Amino acid sequence: MATKNLLLPYVMFLTLLHLVLGHEAVNSSQYPLVVSTWPFLDAVRAGWRAVDSGLSAVDAVVEGCSACEELRCDGTVGPGGSPDENGETTIDALVMDGVTMEVGAVAAMRYVKDGIRAARLVMEHTKHTLLVGEQASAFAISMGLPGPTNLSSTESITKWSKWKENSCQPNFWKNVVPANGCGPYHPRDSLDLIEGTCSKDMGTVEPRSSLVGLHSHDTIAMAAIDNMGHIAVGTSTNGATFKIPGRVGDGPITGSSAYADDEIGACGATGDGDIMMRFLPCYQVVESMRLGMEPKIAAKDAISRIARKFPDFVGAVFAINKNGVHAGACHGWTFQYSVRSPEMNDVEVFTVQP
Repeated sequence: MATKNLLLPYVMFLTLLHLVLGHEAVNSSQYPLVVSTWPFLDAVRAGWRAVDSGLSAVDAVVEGCSACEELRCDGTVGPGGSPDENGETTIDALVMDGVTMEVGAVAAMRYVKDGIRAARLVMEHTKHTLLVGEQASAFAISMGLPGPTNLSSTESITKWSKWKENSCQPNFWKNVVPANGCGPYHPRDSLDLIEGTCSKDMGTVEPRSSLVGLHSHDTIAMAAIDNMGHIAVGTSTNGATFKIPGRVGDGPITGSSAYADDEIGACGATGDGDIMMRFLPCYQVVESMRLGMEPKIAAKDAISRIARKFPDFVGAVFAINKNGVHAGACHGWTFQYSVRSPEMNDVEVFTVQP
């Protein structure tokens, strides 16, 4: 009995030491973490520098997405890419804090190049979630962001001019008759249907996969876990190339392009936003992980739900849980996502097959 009493304090000390050191070891091996859609290496490095220096997860995704905007990643992020039917480039962006569940977003924003920073200003200085159009631009400029700025570039205008020369094909219209090759467009009336006017056109349905690609319809979605284990996500995009003016994709839609919950994990998405936003795949991923699914299974489940309804859909998601385990899933294309963690010397790219 005496020996047992003498050993008890020692055993308690070892147990306490194990708990303390074990907790520190878990955190040091998992956090911080930055994950992004596609091989946007410099964007992930920017996010990593922020979070590795002790800044918050929100800071990290803002810095990472902002770097992608400045670099004009793949011509689909930031100014100077993805012209709409009028040849204009507009910006969609979102930031979400997984601690507070606050969201700030801008959509169809004109004249301001800093999408992700504008989104953060919405989150931090308004009680709203989403601002759009010229009013979003006016808000961003009033809060100190540079503008108004022409968001077009020589490359975007050249791309738009060649598209006009090709009778504005391909485009995102359906069940319409153009006054000429580039519109204006009018709904087909009942006479067309009865008499079979333009029956060849009526019977031709262009696969969505022909309208969606890495260089025509894409988003950076980034997630970060900071040193405290807190999670945030951010997105930025200039939308679908040759979109109908006024179109808003899934980039600024909470739960579609991205979602974060400190208690569970995060998700980022890319691809055909017009389809994806109907399913809120990132909300689905996080909720599936809440129910116990591993990131890989949760990601595959969210994508398969969309593919069952839209077999020619093109898109992908990445998923990370609060422990830093990550995975991806895709349909219609080969997907790559980038990761930087404490075990890595630099950003690593992971490839996911459909």
